[in-house]
Amino acid sequence: MPEQTTGARPTLEAVAARAGVSRATASRVVNGGAGVRPPLVDKVRQAVEELGYIPNHAARTLVTRRNGAVAVIIAEPEFRIFSDPFFEQQVRGISRELTAYDSQLVLLWVEGPGDYDRIARYLGGGHVDGALAFSLHNDDELPSIIRRVKVPTVFGGRPGWPGATSEFAVPYVDCDNRGGAREAVRHLVSLGRERIAHIAGPRDQTSALDRIDGYRDVLLDADPALVCQGAFTADSGARAMAELLDRRPDLDAVFAANDLMASGALRTLRERGRRVPEDVALVGFDDMASVVESTDPPLTTVRQDIEGMGRLMVRLLMRVLNEDEPGAGAPASVITPTTLVRRASA
Repeated sequence: MPEQTTGARPTLEAVAARAGVSRATASRVVNGGAGVRPPLVDKVRQAVEELGYIPNHAARTLVTRRNGAVAVIIAEPEFRIFSDPFFEQQVRGISRELTAYDSQLVLLWVEGPGDYDRIARYLGGGHVDGALAFSLHNDDELPSIIRRVKVPTVFGGRPGWPGATSEFAVPYVDCDNRGGAREAVRHLVSLGRERIAHIAGPRDQTSALDRIDGYRDVLLDADPALVCQGAFTADSGARAMAELLDRRPDLDAVFAANDLMASGALRTLRERGRRVPEDVALVGFDDMASVVESTDPPLTTVRQDIEGMGRLMVRLLMRVLNEDEPGAGAPASVITPTTLVRRASA
């Protein structure tokens, strides 16, 4: 237990004296430097605990050349970030993993075009060690900003902008969107459904494009009238479902590109007097507990490990930051598996 003190806060000199080492050695240990023998490291850490010493952040930065902070950039407006549980789960995973690395999370989002200059100034100002960016759109300015300011970055989601796989190849974490979509549609086919509709996500995001490709992999001759675009929100799913029913009232199944749109579709189906799954079978994508546990009937969906993907993004970024260490090497991108979770809606 730290000693109770009534005077000034403990100094680094006091830690060094307690541990029986030089001030320089104590500084390297408490500020994260290397080159100190393990027995001395243990002595210094014990002295820090006994004295209740709090390391100076500025001194740590000078030794490690790190700020101990990572920018998390979500290319969506505030209302989407705080209303969509996908972002909550991913940020939770990121935050928990950053804690393990003793690093702070700085959350940034894009409310409008004017925010890009602010983000560029912040990233270029050396306030963070690296960045994690996700929910990017194909015309997003963030990739060019990150390239210009040269901040180490890992992306969430397969990059889709020009040059993403050549001149500006960066590590990313994504799930098997296309494979998961195929599994969802195959399941609906296995139930004997013949007129399977798809509520797609925004066409400027690779996750939505991959999921519609998976749908078409299974239904090679699908009627274009059975596909309607949403915006990854519940209201857009409700509107898309209404449009699909107007076009093809005989449809008997729907694969929605995320759980929120599936929940909106379910609302419209109920309003139109369609029973789920008896009249229309319904499958979503994500397996977000806060959504699937509130639908009636419970939603069949494709599960991706959203929180785990956030953790992986942090681990990849730490490898990028440590590329100059022996044996570190450049990290490869990661595609995580998906799983169909069967419930009562299909």
